[in-house]
Amino acid sequence: MAEPDCDYVVVGSGAGGGTVAARLAEAGMRVVVLEAGGDPRAESTRLPADYDVPAFHTFASENPAIAWDFFVRHYADRAQQQCDPKLTPAGILYPRAGALGGCTAHNAMILMRPHDADWDGIADLTADQSWRAPAMRQYWQRLESCRHRPIWRALARLGIDPTGHGWNGWLTAERALPREAMDDHALLRTVLRSAVAAMAHTRRPWTSFLRLLDTAADPNDVRNAGAAGVDVWYTPLSTKDHVRMGTRERLLAVAARYPDRLRISLNSLANRIVLDDANRAIGVDYLKGESLYRAGRQGSQKGTPERIHARREVIVAGGAFNSPQLLMLSGVGPAAELSAHGIAQRLDLPGVGRNLQDRYEIGVVNRLRRPWRALKGARFAPGDGLYEAWAKQRSGMYISNGAALAATLSSSPGRDPPDLFCMALLARFNGYFPGYSQQIAAHHNYLTWAILKAHTGNRAGVVSLRSADPRDPPQVDFHYFCQGEAEDLGAVIAAIRFVRNLGAGIGELIEQEEEPGAHLTDDAQLAQYVRDRAWGHHASCSCAIGPREQGGVLDSAFQVHGTTGLRIVDASIFPRIPGFFIAGAIYMAAEKAADVILSAARASAAIIA
Repeated sequence: MAEPDCDYVVVGSGAGGGTVAARLAEAGMRVVVLEAGGDPRAESTRLPADYDVPAFHTFASENPAIAWDFFVRHYADRAQQQCDPKLTPAGILYPRAGALGGCTAHNAMILMRPHDADWDGIADLTADQSWRAPAMRQYWQRLESCRHRPIWRALARLGIDPTGHGWNGWLTAERALPREAMDDHALLRTVLRSAVAAMAHTRRPWTSFLRLLDTAADPNDVRNAGAAGVDVWYTPLSTKDHVRMGTRERLLAVAARYPDRLRISLNSLANRIVLDDANRAIGVDYLKGESLYRAGRQGSQKGTPERIHARREVIVAGGAFNSPQLLMLSGVGPAAELSAHGIAQRLDLPGVGRNLQDRYEIGVVNRLRRPWRALKGARFAPGDGLYEAWAKQRSGMYISNGAALAATLSSSPGRDPPDLFCMALLARFNGYFPGYSQQIAAHHNYLTWAILKAHTGNRAGVVSLRSADPRDPPQVDFHYFCQGEAEDLGAVIAAIRFVRNLGAGIGELIEQEEEPGAHLTDDAQLAQYVRDRAWGHHASCSCAIGPREQGGVLDSAFQVHGTTGLRIVDASIFPRIPGFFIAGAIYMAAEKAADVILSAARASAAIIA
């Protein structure tokens, strides 16, 4: 075996891989990060604006310099699939990013803690008590920082922590409350009336209102843990001084401090994990070159083959689509799948690529009688007045991701934690399709209530190989509503009725409900609408933690069953999809993974000594 190039090779630089790599380097380990894309702030004429400006996140997701456009299937049934107007000949657009920072380079930046039940479920499944919610809270404290906020810095000097979750994290979470929103009376009326109407739905409206005041509508405040019923929130954004912040910034900062420990290899597409005769991961084969992956709009080149060796471990963090793909390309996965593509089997692991899960999302889209005053002059491009306000003063509507208000609720009485997230967007948004970002830029007279169904019941999704060529994206089949159909459909229908009720309070502003349309009223009509139009963007669970005999791929220490020195740390690891927004859960899991990996390294050193 060749001399190792580093202690750890990390494949992928997103919320999982970037977080782990930075922590390992800070602890003194030599780490190489392989990232298939380039630096998102240096890749095109519209970047870095698309990357930096919170309001431009939809354009980042369609920027050809960083966009990885997966086209997926929602249904095996062709007739049902054809009902979705977002369908293209290749399938339904599912935006991903090939860039330093992974999907933190184009996401909507919403940073929310997962529910305690998400962690307790893993602990119950694995009998590993380190996954219990009380033990996992330290990782949120290690992650989130509020130190940049001037008023909170002043409070910190007095020993006061208004958030209850610490000051020492590396990822800032900000509120985006533009003054211009307060000047738009229609917008202000929408927010206030919707908030009052939402709180009126709870069993204890005054208790909800007092908690809203006490916690400043922060869903990440520890005092809101376990809050049930209907509650109103702002959406915290992972920005610093109202500029996008993610693992790109984390990695670059650590690499600058420790250039001898952390090396970032951009434009490096992993194509195989190198396993020795005992199934120990000892390195990674990859292709060096720009725009190699065919999910990218420029992908066509072959690349230069290279190999890197790891002294300790290989950590895969490619995400819910690419991590199972890389395992299967390496001979680890369902035997029949590998055989079908002529891949030599190293380990028959049937759970690889199975158990794929996602949210169900739907939009209640309202056309307004007049444009939002707060968006006057918005062209969503450098040079317009709103951009100048953001660039010079970090103010104006572009500090926001477009969300004016959010509410959480339970789809049925007593359901805890809540399973529905409803978010008011100042945009026309009805899912993902080529050109969807331009639709948002073109219309300033829309209010969309975006509904997310958390903790969905369907576990039937599959990621499978399209070919043995590592440049080809895998086939992704979500198999919508194959499991848990009645509960999930009922929940989304309940949310549609809920946001329609909120809209009734501002009826004088609404010209027409375009989608689903006021003519769709009974449960059967709304259920068919949801089947036809639902989408998702939180793919997860395709290399799940759990017992191998139950379809699990990883043990509770993130290690791939049947191997040594091979771990996965990304959205694919969860047995069940966590709620509500997956980035926070991945960050927390990655912070835990760093502890687990360093503990294993110390144990190994002690044995050798």
